[in-house]
Amino acid sequence: MRFTWLSRYLPRIGASRRNGKRDPLRGLLGVEQFQRTLRRERARTDRSGDAFSLLTLTPRERRTFDQTLDFLADLLKDRLRITDEAGWLSRRAVGVVLPNTPAGGAWKLADDLCLAFPEAMAPPLCAVYSYPSDFLTDEDRRAGTLWRLSEDGKPVGAMEILFVKRLPAWKRCLDILGAIAGMIVLAPLLLLIALAVKLTSAGPVFFRQRRAGLGGRQFTLYKFRSMIDRAEMMQKALLAFNEQDGPAFKMADDPRSTPLGRLLRKTSLDELPQLWNVLKGDMSLVGPRPLPCRESEVCLAWQKWRLDVTPGLTCIWQVNGRSRVTFAEWMRMDLEYARCRSFAGDLRLLAQTIPAVFRRDGI
Repeated sequence: MRFTWLSRYLPRIGASRRNGKRDPLRGLLGVEQFQRTLRRERARTDRSGDAFSLLTLTPRERRTFDQTLDFLADLLKDRLRITDEAGWLSRRAVGVVLPNTPAGGAWKLADDLCLAFPEAMAPPLCAVYSYPSDFLTDEDRRAGTLWRLSEDGKPVGAMEILFVKRLPAWKRCLDILGAIAGMIVLAPLLLLIALAVKLTSAGPVFFRQRRAGLGGRQFTLYKFRSMIDRAEMMQKALLAFNEQDGPAFKMADDPRSTPLGRLLRKTSLDELPQLWNVLKGDMSLVGPRPLPCRESEVCLAWQKWRLDVTPGLTCIWQVNGRSRVTFAEWMRMDLEYARCRSFAGDLRLLAQTIPAVFRRDGI
């Protein structure tokens, strides 16, 4: 009898999740359909610049889940505008998409809904997310903060976190096995390169740089140093010679490169320490190349969709010409991978990367 409530609501939600259809009993969109609605509103916002909010409602008590949900569904029918959409955000939470609505408006709706609940029934837990997350400062992003208090003291979350696609189990297993195998097999080469970097130029063996990772979270990327020490401080003076359009900086004959560094960059051997990033989980073997934080921050809104998946060592861009394509084409390649990543696709890209490196495509 303890699990009677579970047998009552799981078939409804389960069917809704599998079919991605509207829940006929409560008028709620299924999980897949609601996710499509969220992505559509995100795309519309990127084009128009008008912010939108998401209100999430989670029943507090399992034993009264059905009763709370039935009452909530009736409230939503009466309170929502014709442009608003309500549906299953997950197995336990209902979401309400509120176009052209700031976070304060979403919290007002949440308060109104909770006040309408009778004393005998606990109101749901509420949370509000806003898109785009302009309310976050650069310091927040560096610290990985995804929540801020609004002017009226209510918490507001960055909605980008809800679009993040976590690594599938098969992909994480492939990453761990591949990174460990690579570090073991390449250990003598890694040691030789480290020694050569140390002996041929002044400065540290490894170059460390903050990059934008999954969901925009920042992490430290490792490379063998291929330029003179403190080369980043000289980049501003070389911007006129940038060979890549868009915010990225690419320069084939970069005067900051050391003789050994030019060889390492041409053969991509300077990227090998990122196997450690893969093992840590900051990166994957296959995924969009992580941009430096300052470059990622000035990307267009639609280009930042690449942050929905874990960045990687190689991706479609690496095996299709690199600097021979425009920045917008590069971003479209990353979005194509984010939409269609698969086990077979990852294996194919890994196999294509090795000959692409030997051909020095686009380098």
